[in-house]
Amino acid sequence: MPEAPDPRGAGARWLRPLVLAGLVLAALNLRPAVTSLGPLLKEVRTGLGMSGAVAGLLTSVPALCFAVFGFAAPRLARRWGPGAVVCAGMAAIAAGLILRPFAGGTAVFLAASALALAGIAVSNILMPVIVKRYFPDRVGSTTGVYSMAMALGTAAAAAATVPMTHALGGSWRVGLGAWAVLAALAVVPWAVVARDRTHPDARTGRTHHGAPNAAPDESRAPITRSATAWAMAVFFGLQATGAYITMGWMPQIFRDAGMSASTSGVLLAVVMLVSVPLSFVLPRVASRLRSQSPLVVLLGVFGLTGYAGLYLAPAGGAWAWALLIGVANSAFPLALTMIGMRARSSAGVIRLSAFAQSTGYLIAIPGPLLVGVLYQHSGGWGQPIALMAALLVPQVFAGILAGRDRVIEDEV
Repeated sequence: MPEAPDPRGAGARWLRPLVLAGLVLAALNLRPAVTSLGPLLKEVRTGLGMSGAVAGLLTSVPALCFAVFGFAAPRLARRWGPGAVVCAGMAAIAAGLILRPFAGGTAVFLAASALALAGIAVSNILMPVIVKRYFPDRVGSTTGVYSMAMALGTAAAAAATVPMTHALGGSWRVGLGAWAVLAALAVVPWAVVARDRTHPDARTGRTHHGAPNAAPDESRAPITRSATAWAMAVFFGLQATGAYITMGWMPQIFRDAGMSASTSGVLLAVVMLVSVPLSFVLPRVASRLRSQSPLVVLLGVFGLTGYAGLYLAPAGGAWAWALLIGVANSAFPLALTMIGMRARSSAGVIRLSAFAQSTGYLIAIPGPLLVGVLYQHSGGWGQPIALMAALLVPQVFAGILAGRDRVIEDEV
C-alpha cells in the first residue's frame, strides 16, 4: 500500500511542510563540513602543525566515514525512527563543527571532523527514506528540492568560506566554526518531526494505527541477494568517485595547463554550480520514467565528451569541459531518486539506501588517491584523465542495470 500521512491526524496539514523545510535545511548541511575545509586547508595545516601525509588523507576521510557510519543508519532508524536519527545527525554535525575550531592538535581536529561526518553519514542514508515516507506521491520533485539544496550548500561552503573568514577577523577557526550555526538551525524542525507517530514503523512494516504496510519478512532476507542493489551500489560508488576526484584535483589540472589559481577555482565552481538546477530537474524527469537507464547513458556521454576535451585541450576549451563534466557529475541526484524507486516500502528504502551508499562510498575511497599516484609517477595528467574517463564506462553499465523498472523486494 502507498505510504502517506494519516489524513485523520490534525497535524497532517502542517507536518509535510515542516518535513520539507527540515529536508532543505538538512540538505544544506550535508557537505559544508567537507567543502569548507579545502579553501582553508593551508591555514589549518599551519595552525595545527599537520603533516602533508595527514592532509592528503583528509581527501578520503569523508568517504570512509560515510561508509562506516552509514551502515549503522538502518539499525538506528529501526530503534528510534528516521526523524529522530536525522535530528541527532544534525546535532552531531553542529557539535563537530563547533568543536573543530577549539582543536589544539591534529587528533582532536580529526575526532571533531569524524563526529560531524558521522552525522552527515546517517542523514545521507535516511534522506531518501524520509522522502519515501512523507512524500510517496512526489518522490521525484521532493528529491529534486533537497538535491538542489545539497548542491547549493556544497557550492556555498566552497565559495563563501574564505570571504566569510576575512569578514569575521581572518581566523580559520572562526571561518570553519561559523557553519555550525546553519547545522544548529536544522535541528529545530527535526526535533518536532522526531515526535511524529503517524507514519509506518520501519522495523515492523506497520503504522502506529495498526495498518499493514509491508510484508513482515521483507526486511529479513539479505539484500546482498539483489542484483539491483549491487548495481545501485556500484553506480553510486563510481559517481561518487568521479565527484571526489573532481573536487580534489580539477583545479590542479587547470593550473598545470597554465591557468591562474583564481580562474581554476572559478572553473571548479562552474562544475559544482551546474548541478544546482540539474539536481532539481533530473529527479522530476527520472520519476516519470519507468526506466532511468537512458538518463544514465546521457550523463555518461556528457562526461566522456568532457574528459576527452580535457585530455586534448585542457586550457583551450576549459569552460566547455567544466560545463560538460558538471552535467556528468549530476548523476548523484539521479542515484538518490533511483534508490527511492527501487523499493516498495520505507523499510526497503532504508536497507537499499544504507547498502548502496555505504558500499558505494567504500568503492569511492581509492579513486582520488589513485589519481594522485598516477599524476606523481607519470608527471602529467594524461593517465589520470584517461582513468577518469575509463571509470565512466562501468558506471554507465551499472547505472543501466540499476535503472531498470524493478524493486529489490522481488529479488530477495
